[in-house]
Amino acid sequence: MTDEVDRSDIDASKAPLMDHLIELRGRLLRCVVYFVVAFALCFSQAGRIFDFLVQPLVDASGAGARLIYTKLYEAFFVEIRVAAFAGICIAFPLIANELWRFVAPGLYKREQRALLPFLLATPVLFTAGAALAYYAVMPAAFRFFLGFQQMGGASGINREALPAMGEYLDLVMSLILAFGIAFLLPVLLMLLERAGIINRRQLIAGRRYAVVGAFVAAAVLTPPDLWSQVALAIPLILLYEISIIGIWLTEKRRARSTAAEAT
Repeated sequence: MTDEVDRSDIDASKAPLMDHLIELRGRLLRCVVYFVVAFALCFSQAGRIFDFLVQPLVDASGAGARLIYTKLYEAFFVEIRVAAFAGICIAFPLIANELWRFVAPGLYKREQRALLPFLLATPVLFTAGAALAYYAVMPAAFRFFLGFQQMGGASGINREALPAMGEYLDLVMSLILAFGIAFLLPVLLMLLERAGIINRRQLIAGRRYAVVGAFVAAAVLTPPDLWSQVALAIPLILLYEISIIGIWLTEKRRARSTAAEAT
């Protein structure tokens, strides 16, 4: 009799697991479809997207901007990477929605309400960081690097910048990703506070270390020019302070709700 009960319990536990796996497979397949469709659309416009990414270099160097490729297949693979990069950005909201719809049923209502603002803030903050990199950091950094060009000189040797398409794309994507991910700092800190790993007092006490860490991160993630490093370090410090204020407001709201439940 005991063996029959145990077997029925095991069979009952297998059913929900299989249902979850089937649902996960379906949502992952939909995510792949979203990306493939976005990639196909972006690949048809890869030239225009790459022209948009090249615009900071054009602004920095003027009408004489040139990009070269030294391998016959390099331009083709650059367009594939551009399409993949843009496709991920376009499909991300749909992919995030699928993941949220898979995870949300397993959360309490209050947990859903707590996580939803973070999910909404993530693309906004990432876009703000990417926009700062594109519109402010790249033109200034490129002007700095192009300033080392020299026509003639004491030795009579010309120094002309001839960036390759692949290398330029690597630099642009690394800057966009670095600034976009760095701007997610408030989301990370507030999630850690929500999980009980850190608190506001610890963040205030570690403010001086955060300032040093911001400049270290900027030195690692940006090109070796002062403007790019300052342009990332200063927003990181401000976002750190905004996180402290956000956690303070969250604590006040949490205290009010606890007092209301107690009464």
